[in-house]
Amino acid sequence: MEENKPYRVLLYYKYVTIENPEEFAKKHLKFCKELGLKGRIIVAEEGINGTVSGLTEQTDRYIEEMKKDPRFSDMIFKVDKADDHAFKKMHVRPRKELVTLRLENDINPNEKTGKYLSPKEFYEAMQDENTVVLDARNDYEYDLGHFRGAIRPDIKTFRELPAWVREHKDELKGKKIVTYCTGGIRCEKFSGWLLEEGFEDVAQLHGGIVTYGYDPEVQGELWDGQLYVFDSRIAVPVNRKEHVIVGKDYFTGEPCERYVNCANPECNKQILCTEENEHKYMRSCSHECRVSPRNLYVKEHNLTEEEIAERLRKIEEENAVAK
Repeated sequence: MEENKPYRVLLYYKYVTIENPEEFAKKHLKFCKELGLKGRIIVAEEGINGTVSGLTEQTDRYIEEMKKDPRFSDMIFKVDKADDHAFKKMHVRPRKELVTLRLENDINPNEKTGKYLSPKEFYEAMQDENTVVLDARNDYEYDLGHFRGAIRPDIKTFRELPAWVREHKDELKGKKIVTYCTGGIRCEKFSGWLLEEGFEDVAQLHGGIVTYGYDPEVQGELWDGQLYVFDSRIAVPVNRKEHVIVGKDYFTGEPCERYVNCANPECNKQILCTEENEHKYMRSCSHECRVSPRNLYVKEHNLTEEEIAERLRKIEEENAVAK
């Protein structure tokens, strides 16, 4: 039962001035470790962005202490239940940006950002035929799950999104644009950038997909698949009414929601893959990665050269038959 899960995962951010982020990060790391938290926090002059996990008591204490700081007194914490820590270690790192967009002229979301839509307003906007729903996440996040009918930008990283929009400007011109991301932080900047680019009617899902999934009214409706998260859980459910699998196995195209990293560390591509196909294809996205001398799957399973050759022969035979 979800209610009995002993751990909590906190997701939060705040665009607020933090002077000397290096010093703040050092002190904050010590504080998190003392509490027994694990997670990943980014600190910049423009604010804080974090995901941390811990026991209920530890996470409650963290929220309580953070809210004592006037800079974070109104910060919203999204809380998810978990069986264990969602991270192996605790990191607090100073960075130039909370989300890497690398704009020529940076956007301050406190000064310019798209209109906020509540989950119910977003649900209604998605069904308006004059509205374009634009996913502000990376392609592999979209492939695991997304809002029904949303546009999938062909991007591997967030900083590629502005260039993608400029390439597709004619398709988006004159439309109402609503955008969404995991917890809302990427959309704060991205929606402001869209306004700067001359798009006039721009809105964003306030609180992101996580908030949408927990909203008692919409209950994640019109979301298909699972939500990609940047911790050991990898995927979490969103739609509380129905579950539609949209992910497809990289090798066979069958429905799949299990992500693995290519076993060649020089590639490390994320692929959706069943357990059976992970073993069959040696957790490698291509022949080149399968025969890489650094292949981690080969090392983990102590495969001999004969065993590797036999698996490659079987793959080749099947490919020949498929053609």
